Amino acid sequence: MSETNARPAKTILRESPVDKPRIEAAVREILLAVGEDPDREGLRETPARVARMYAEMFAGLHLDPAIHLKKTFTEKYDEIVLVRDIAFASFCEHHLLPFTGKAHIAYLPKGKIAGLSKLARIVEVLSHRPQVQERLTEELADLLMRELEPKGVGIIVEATHSCMTIRGVRKPGSLCTTSAMRGIFRENPMTRAELMSLIYGGR
Repeated sequence: MSETNARPAKTILRESPVDKPRIEAAVREILLAVGEDPDREGLRETPARVARMYAEMFAGLHLDPAIHLKKTFTEKYDEIVLVRDIAFASFCEHHLLPFTGKAHIAYLPKGKIAGLSKLARIVEVLSHRPQVQERLTEELADLLMRELEPKGVGIIVEATHSCMTIRGVRKPGSLCTTSAMRGIFRENPMTRAELMSLIYGGR
């Protein structure tokens, strides 16, 4: 097994270049607007906490997920590669409320493979942005097709959205499932069925 590109991937663990003082000022205004006292003991440090949280949760806006797929390995393996149950947390861009779940990522290589941890890293980058689940699913599929040039990619994302469990319709336990199929997973029903069996067959 040989590397096709030895350039090391950058880590996601670095400071996000966001304007924290501006976020703090905005959070203070929100607290005032809902009738709270931002100067009381329990809320005094809340604006700073929220600013740090947003810097962490939206760090993916300032990172390129493709960097994690630049280092690949030449390999003749030509069966499905699947990483199941990659946990993630993201923020719905409609209400800025979290949605959490797991992603299942599969691809059928065509001469090169990526390190398995890199599949989890691209989920981290793309989920750490204001998102909608449908776009997150499509972005994962398109990124893998572009960078790995495989025979096909299959993505399934399952998530619970607090924008519909704690507000609005308030339906706890509801689960949203989205999928994006590319290449042979879209064109060949048997290959797609094999993927579904690998993901759900034992459940």
